[in-house]
Amino acid sequence: MIPFQRSASPSQPSGKGDVVDVKLQLRQLAGSRAPGTDDSKRDLFKKVLSYMTIGIDVSSVFSEMVMCSATSDIVLKKMCYLYVGNYAKYNPDLALLTINFLQRDCKDEDPMIRGLALRSLCMLRVPNLVEYLVGPLALGLKDKSSYVRMVASIGVVKLYHISAPTCVDADFPAILKQLMLHDQDAQVVANCLFSLQEIWSLEANTSEEASREREALLSKPVIYYFLNRIKDFNEWAQCIILEMVSKYVPPDHNEIFDIMNLLEDRLQHANGAVVLATIKLFLQLTLDMTDVHQQVYERIKAPLLTQVSSGSPEQSFAVLSHLHLLVMRAPMLFSADYKHFYCLYNEPFYVKKLKLEMLTAVANESNTYEIVTELCEYAANVDIPMARESIRAVGKIALQQYDVNAIVDRLLQFLDLEKDHVTAETLVLVKDLLRKYPQWSRDCIAVVGNISSKNIQEPKAKAALIWMLGEYAQDMHDAPYVLESLVENWEDEDSAEVRLHLLTSVVKCFFKRPPETQQALGAALAAGVADFHQPSYMFTDKEYRGPFAFSEELGNMSMGVEGAETIVSSQRVEANDKDLLLSASEKEDKGLSNNDSAYNAPAYDGSLSLAPSQVQSDLVSLEPQLPSQSSQTSSVIDDLLGLGLSVASTPAPALKLNAKPVLDPNTFQQKWRQLSVSLSEEASISPQGVAALSNLQSLLHHMQGHSIQCIASGGQSPNFKFFFFAQKSEEPSLFLVECIINSSSCKAQLKIKADDESSSFAFSKVFKSALSSYGMA
Repeated sequence: MIPFQRSASPSQPSGKGDVVDVKLQLRQLAGSRAPGTDDSKRDLFKKVLSYMTIGIDVSSVFSEMVMCSATSDIVLKKMCYLYVGNYAKYNPDLALLTINFLQRDCKDEDPMIRGLALRSLCMLRVPNLVEYLVGPLALGLKDKSSYVRMVASIGVVKLYHISAPTCVDADFPAILKQLMLHDQDAQVVANCLFSLQEIWSLEANTSEEASREREALLSKPVIYYFLNRIKDFNEWAQCIILEMVSKYVPPDHNEIFDIMNLLEDRLQHANGAVVLATIKLFLQLTLDMTDVHQQVYERIKAPLLTQVSSGSPEQSFAVLSHLHLLVMRAPMLFSADYKHFYCLYNEPFYVKKLKLEMLTAVANESNTYEIVTELCEYAANVDIPMARESIRAVGKIALQQYDVNAIVDRLLQFLDLEKDHVTAETLVLVKDLLRKYPQWSRDCIAVVGNISSKNIQEPKAKAALIWMLGEYAQDMHDAPYVLESLVENWEDEDSAEVRLHLLTSVVKCFFKRPPETQQALGAALAAGVADFHQPSYMFTDKEYRGPFAFSEELGNMSMGVEGAETIVSSQRVEANDKDLLLSASEKEDKGLSNNDSAYNAPAYDGSLSLAPSQVQSDLVSLEPQLPSQSSQTSSVIDDLLGLGLSVASTPAPALKLNAKPVLDPNTFQQKWRQLSVSLSEEASISPQGVAALSNLQSLLHHMQGHSIQCIASGGQSPNFKFFFFAQKSEEPSLFLVECIINSSSCKAQLKIKADDESSSFAFSKVFKSALSSYGMA
């Protein structure tokens, strides 16, 4: 039997011999003028380009390709330019071979060939060949063909990136400016504008003249010149012009209205990029005009909603992202258009998820029923992530107090679907609803009580079920026995969250039904005690105490009280400051996030004394900060993160401090609440100082040596937190400092409050100087 052999593809060389054969054929055709020569060249050129495309090195035929380019066939010219541009920029020696024939083609009678040759010449980007670019570019900028001028205007930027001095010395920017203001072809004008923006933006760093020219682009005559011609430009050019106009500052409101009237029809443009650029400009122009800004919202709503339903999913997502920002700012404006945010079956998940967030935001009393009905359909979706997000969206709407009665009934119906992911998300949501609406406990518990804990595998769902078993043990007949069975399987449960909820729920159940829960409580406590995962010295020895082991050795600090009260333990700071320092996850648990769906945290009374058992729960969190999306707290969060404006460095002023200031913890707490932040900045600490932080007392004694006292301290690597205070030597003016040291980055975040804010900067220099010298002795 003769084995079958596959014939080689004409575009796939079987070896180096094929490339050599192509080279010989090209050489034979180089000087031939016989009929059909151009057709033969085309076939060979196509073969060379196909080899090049699949990664085969065909640079050996470079000379032959250049020789064969001596033809009037524009197709051959294009293929030759493509080949030359690919190899010449990586091989300067080969690039030299192309200069002559490219310069010759730049003077060809055909404007298409002139433009293609000039573009290929600029694509070489070989510094040694810059001198050969200046002449063709100068001729191209004055060419009678708009296509050649368009290519040349972009070629100037390419020359600038190869050799900026050559471009400037040839006075190309001035020529571009004249073309931009006087050329009749819109594409040439747009290319000149793009080139000038890039050149002058880079040159402005070193040239005052370029800086003035860049500012001149934003003058009123230039702006109105482009606005009056904007309809002549293509979509790309229109976006560049709109971006430029957004940087222009109109002197009065009348001019703002003129600009908006000129661009009104751009909101109906078929291209989404033009519509979004126009909307961005309208919003930016009216930022200081509240009433007009609201009207702009009304005006841009229809174009945005139109763009959502047209185009690809990627375009829809881009437009929806813009819409999402507007919906978060003004949800009532879009409440009547909620159907535009319904999900389509063929949309990708990232688009559906964004739509669900917007449906949740626009829900109100008038549309809640329709929105929840739609979301319930998604809950039965075969797409599990989509079903989960839909149930969460229903819960968010319920927590906004809209038609809770109907929503609770819908949620309980989800449990009848008998789908694990649906049941899990529903249990978590029911738990949240019961915490906010305890009056619905009877209806919810009647349904939840029929769910077996053995069928719940997800930790969050199991924790939610356990929470309900403990919270409503008096209403759930089998609660003690279910909890007892869960305790018996303590070792099989890997989730720490479930174990903690189980321990808490067993204790709750014991107080409500002691006889039935006594055995389960004993077993849970025994299992919990053996479940610390740390040796005892980690939480009993002083140096291993939790992240808030406040200093107990401040005996040499004068606190204005006698006896045992001179030694100060940790004291609670202002409750509001404490809440702001909580991490995002803690805020959600405490209900402190600004989503109108959280629980109200209990108020703190600053005058109450602090019992020892309360110390650990009342201390300030040291976890990394997450900026809140709420506009009400963003400035405070920025301040806590050290994002405030820094003050220019000056020599440290002479500031004398009292060596033994007097301040008791209650007064410190009151002043911290009353005073505003004077400075929020970052300081450095030496690596030797970081190493010395293994003993926090050494830092306290060091700062005392600089007349700065510590009233509370604590933490563990890498985060350590301290509260310091100091006093001017000859007056009662006080300085309060919150200092958070990160040992990994050797940085300290400082927040300084002062009775006399004018001296805050001088004190910060003293404090940072003392901190930077720590550990250097």
